[in-house]
Amino acid sequence: MAHPRSAFGAPPRGGVASGPAKPVPRRPLDAAKAIADLRDSGAQLLDGRAGAMEVLFDLPKASPTGGVVGGGGVGGAVDGGAGGDAAAGSGVAGAAGIAIVAHPQPLLGGHAMHKVPHLLARGLCDAGWTVARPNFRGVGRSEGTHDAGEGETEDLLALCTTLREAFPGRRLALVGFSFGAYVQARVASRLAESGAPAWRVALAGMPFGEVDGGRRYDPPQDVADALVVHGENDERVPLQAIFDWARPKVHPVVVVPGADHFFTGKLPLLRALVLSHLKG
Repeated sequence: MAHPRSAFGAPPRGGVASGPAKPVPRRPLDAAKAIADLRDSGAQLLDGRAGAMEVLFDLPKASPTGGVVGGGGVGGAVDGGAGGDAAAGSGVAGAAGIAIVAHPQPLLGGHAMHKVPHLLARGLCDAGWTVARPNFRGVGRSEGTHDAGEGETEDLLALCTTLREAFPGRRLALVGFSFGAYVQARVASRLAESGAPAWRVALAGMPFGEVDGGRRYDPPQDVADALVVHGENDERVPLQAIFDWARPKVHPVVVVPGADHFFTGKLPLLRALVLSHLKG
């Protein structure tokens, strides 16, 4: 199901992408060098599995000394520990690492500028993370049609590969909300199977089982050490459903008292939980 195209401009260096439409350059998905040399937040069109894939990049703010603000200060963190120099040629890699933030269900109007992924991206960016927010198939300038999580998983796996090539050694975090959490759970499982797991995974409001509209979700249960957050009063995915998902592996679930599916009035707490998990 295609949705009306939306445009997201690029603010000055650093910060979360928003504002009036500007021309969006098209870059091949394997052009890691082009991604590494980005200097401004904003949208990029990458060559995805189903055509163009729009990705909003949110860059950490530059410090007066030329590094980035947040995430432990100037310098860099690599997989396996803190410290270390920035990757050669990497113009945007934040001190904390690179985070991919995935948005809610496109069939219900979800997109990269939705309030939940937007707020999480802002918090991560302020903490020194370089954030990539892809628009799933058929959303914004992303081509293709909704594929119930199958094609979307392949798209994000390809994006993970590109970002790791662009910023070798940098920590890679996966963050998702609702449908985006379902896709990120699949991505995390696939990366772990390949021997190159994500450094941290955070999943909020993840669907499991049948939901309104007849859609059914079966996210993998082997997402080790992932932060799983759910609202006590989630009207889209009942709390019991996520407990049913967690029970076979005895996976801990953080329950936010009184929260609905969109964490209305509880978004600052959700952001704090995600940021704390990614500090690890």
